[in-house]
Amino acid sequence: MIRRFVLAILCVVVGTVAGQAATVDILITGGTVLTMAGPNIEDGAVAIDRGKIVAVGPSADLAKRFSGRETIRANGMAVLPGFINTHTHVPMVLFRGIADDRDLMDWLTHFIFPAEAKNVDAEFVKWGMRLGAAEMILSGTTTFTDMYYFESDIAREAKRAGLRAVVGETLIDFPAPDNKTWDATVEYVRKFVNEWRGDPMITPALAPHSPYLVSREHLQQIRRLADELHAPILIHVAETKNELQQVAEKQNGTSPGLYLDSIGFLGHDVVVAHGVWLTPEEIRIFAAKRVGVAHCPESNMMLASGIAPVVDMRKAGVNVGLGTDGPAGSNNNLDMVEEMASAARLQKVAKMDPKVLSARDALEMATVAGARVLGMEEKIGSLEAGKRADVVIIDLQQPKSQPVYSVESAIVYAASGSSVVTTICDGRVLMRNRKVLTVDVPAAMAKAKEYRKRVLATLPH
Repeated sequence: MIRRFVLAILCVVVGTVAGQAATVDILITGGTVLTMAGPNIEDGAVAIDRGKIVAVGPSADLAKRFSGRETIRANGMAVLPGFINTHTHVPMVLFRGIADDRDLMDWLTHFIFPAEAKNVDAEFVKWGMRLGAAEMILSGTTTFTDMYYFESDIAREAKRAGLRAVVGETLIDFPAPDNKTWDATVEYVRKFVNEWRGDPMITPALAPHSPYLVSREHLQQIRRLADELHAPILIHVAETKNELQQVAEKQNGTSPGLYLDSIGFLGHDVVVAHGVWLTPEEIRIFAAKRVGVAHCPESNMMLASGIAPVVDMRKAGVNVGLGTDGPAGSNNNLDMVEEMASAARLQKVAKMDPKVLSARDALEMATVAGARVLGMEEKIGSLEAGKRADVVIIDLQQPKSQPVYSVESAIVYAASGSSVVTTICDGRVLMRNRKVLTVDVPAAMAKAKEYRKRVLATLPH
């Protein structure tokens, strides 16, 4: 906080030398600024320079202090932090819709795992990432958390597209598309983490699939490896009742969260996806050990997995963010605006109380709370001087969002991902006026159609 304050003061000094405005890379003016760190600013402005936010405040004040090499006028629009997707499997966009309306184990064992074994290679992942990057940029996501294969290729494509990412190489107790043995996967992970260590946009991670598809010995090995490499861990936990049964049968009746705690696996660097069936005791443990949770409401609904105890987790002090999960039968899109609306509505029904999770709460989960889940709250998640410039602009001058009485309500309950008009990540404009600038969208879509033909030929009839 002190560093941000000093930066803000420096900006004021520079901007007032000889009565001249300081020149910055981007000046956004005229919008309703949701800083997610304090009150909204009507007719607000954000000044961005060299990838950082240098000032946030009323447009009239910032117009006197700064001149933008590029000025974006956001009148009638909302300006807010870029969305943070805390759990997904981006390249699965190329499997979008191959096996809808099934429960998780049927979907995984009879469709996804076989389809991946026959189709997923480095090229598949690259093109899937390109298509997914376009979709995320178009709907305002600037940071995503991925669990898949060939993650070094995913990292390269994410960086090329200008996105911030936590990329987790999947470790699983059977041959995977990129590594056929456990030892080969561990060797890949070491090289992968060392390759991307310290990158400003990419955070390499270890991603054991789940407590039921990775053995106790291997989970403990991953814990030691994460400590050695100083890398975070991503894992699916307590997603379905079937998982509870599998873990209980193998681990003397214990539940997934308690099992992981008993083997020394949990810690502040662990991000758990789903947590649908966490017990009150597990929630207390997660809060005490600062385990982050990625809530995926649309996936949980689509697979009929259940309703996660989000309200209880938040009350207990667990950091809970939002995730879309994979876009292939467990959701089918990467739209974080839709995810916010689903999260709020689902908790209202679960608790039979319309007040338990507000539009503002959902926005927090998609931004600043997501940053806390990833341990990045000092860097992203809110619009404050000194933080990286991850910013989206949402057009509220549309029939579906007018009139605007509450900007939070308009974004969460009325807008959609297609309402995003500008996406900026680390100070780089990735989309301007709905035109994606960093991904060849027509090429990615054409390649997706080619892959559709290949994938169809491998599916069960």
